[in-house]
Amino acid sequence: MNIVLNEPYHACRNVLGQTTWLRLSTSFSEALSSGSLSTALTERIDNWIPAFLPDLARLDEAYFSVAQRKNSIPKEAGRINVNPTLKIIELSWKHLTEFLDPDRDHAGITPVRTNERILIWYNPRANCVTARPATDEDLLVLKMVVEETPSESIATQGNVPVGAVDHVLYRAGVSGLVLSPPSLIRRDRTIFRSNNDISDQYLSSPFFTLQWHITQACDLSCKHCYDRSDRRTVTIDQALHILDDLREFCKSRNVTGGVSFTGGNPLLHPAFAEIYSAATERGFTTAILGNPAPPNQIKELIAIQMPTFFQVSLEGLQQHNDAIRGPGHFERVLTFLELLKELKVSSMVMLTLTSENINQVLPLADMLRGKADVLHFNRLSLVGEGANLSLPDKQQFRSFLESYLGETKINPVLGIKDNLINIMRLKQGLAAFGGCTGYGCGAAFNFITLLADGDVHACRKFPSPLGNIYQQTIAEIYDLEIAQRYRSGCVACRSCKIFPVCGGCLASAHSHKLNIFQHRDPFCFMHDH
Repeated sequence: MNIVLNEPYHACRNVLGQTTWLRLSTSFSEALSSGSLSTALTERIDNWIPAFLPDLARLDEAYFSVAQRKNSIPKEAGRINVNPTLKIIELSWKHLTEFLDPDRDHAGITPVRTNERILIWYNPRANCVTARPATDEDLLVLKMVVEETPSESIATQGNVPVGAVDHVLYRAGVSGLVLSPPSLIRRDRTIFRSNNDISDQYLSSPFFTLQWHITQACDLSCKHCYDRSDRRTVTIDQALHILDDLREFCKSRNVTGGVSFTGGNPLLHPAFAEIYSAATERGFTTAILGNPAPPNQIKELIAIQMPTFFQVSLEGLQQHNDAIRGPGHFERVLTFLELLKELKVSSMVMLTLTSENINQVLPLADMLRGKADVLHFNRLSLVGEGANLSLPDKQQFRSFLESYLGETKINPVLGIKDNLINIMRLKQGLAAFGGCTGYGCGAAFNFITLLADGDVHACRKFPSPLGNIYQQTIAEIYDLEIAQRYRSGCVACRSCKIFPVCGGCLASAHSHKLNIFQHRDPFCFMHDH
C-alpha cells in the first residue's frame, strides 16, 4: 500500500470520524502535540475508543516518521543495502494497514487481535510511503542483505534455482525495501547529452539481452536470410558455461538479464528445452524468435517458464510472403498465432521491410488485428541473401512512416520500433519513445548477438564482430574499444537532439556502404524540409 502522509494520525482521524476525533483531540491534546498518542492511549483507553486504536496510532506515527526521513535516502547506492528509512513494528492487531488506504470503505475492515509484523519505508521509486505486513520473502531479503549472504548460498540451502533468489532481491529493489546500486549499462554522457525533450531515463538501461543464435539449423530457406554459413551448433556444456558467464556479467553491471533464443530456428536445437530451462534457472527472462512449432513443444516450454514473447515472421500478404519464405508459410503462421493466443503466449510478428512489401504492411496489420499482439518491422539489411532484394527510397520510406504512425492510433497491433519514427513523432509534436531497443540503437549497449559458433557481434543485421565467447568473457568483450565504438553511434548524429533515442540504424548505413561510425543512416530525414 502506497500513500503520502502530510500529517500525523491520518488513519486514526479517518477511522474515528470528525466528531469522535475532536473528542479525542480534547482528551489527549498534550499527547497529540508531542506525537505520543499511541503511548497515551496504551496507558488510558476509554470505552468509546476502539481497542485497536493504540496500535493504529503507532502505525500512524511510524508512517509520519518515515515520511520525514525520505531525504536520508542516498541518490545512488554503492552496494545493495537496506533502505535507511525502514521501520519494523510489532502490532497486536491484524489488518490495520488497510485503514491507511483513503479509498477503502473503513466500515468493511475488521481488525483481528493477533500479532502482526509491519514493514514501513519510503519508496524512492514510487515517491511515497509503503507499509505492508512482512512476508517470509521480505524477511529473507533483509537477512541476506544485512548478513551479505550471496544468492548462491541461499539457493543451495533452500534447494532452489539461484535465479529464484535473484528475483527475490530484484523485487525487493523495485519495491524500495532495499536499495540496489544503479545500472552500469550507461551511455557516455560526453557523447549522449540529454536535453529538455529526452529524459535521462534513456541514458541507462536496467536490462541486458543476449540475442542467442544457438543453431544454424532452419526449416525455411528465406530469400533475404542474412546468414546461411555453416556454423557448428552450441553444445549443452557450452550453453551452460555461456549462461553462467551472462549471469556474472549482469550481476557485475547491476542489471537483470534476458535471453532471446533464435537461430536458424532455435526449436530445432536437439537440447533446446534443456538450454531454455537452464536460462530460467539462472533468473533470465526468455523470448523465442522462431518458426511455427507443434503445440506439445510450446506447452513444454510454457511449463518451464512463460516466454516474454514468441516472435514469428511474415513478409507481407500471403502471395508475397510465401514467395519469400516458402509455400504454405503464411497459413502456418496464422494457425500458429491462434495456438499462441489459446496458450496465452504474447505473440510478435516481424516483417523485413523492402521496396516490394512496403505497401503491404498496413493491409497485413489489418489482417493481424486480434490475431497477434504486435507487428513490428525492420528495414532490410543488404547482407547475405538480403543483398538480392532492394530497399524503398528515402521519400517512399518517409511517406510510409507517416501513414504507419497515423495508423497506430486506430490499429493496436502496430508497434513502433524503428528509430526514425522518433523524427516523425518530433515533427508531429509527440513525445519521444525509446527507439529500437528502448534506448535508441542498442548495438553493443543493452544487447549483443551471439552466434552458434561463439562469435559475438554488436548487431545481427550486419557484420559487426566483437570477439568470441569461447576465448573471452562477455565482460571482456563488452569493454573492448570496438564495442564502445558501436554503442557510441555515428559522429554525424551526436549534435541531434533525439540522439539518445535514435542514432538511426547502423545496418542501414552499412547497406549503403557508408562508414557507420562517421555517417548517419541514409534514411534520416531530420533536417529535410
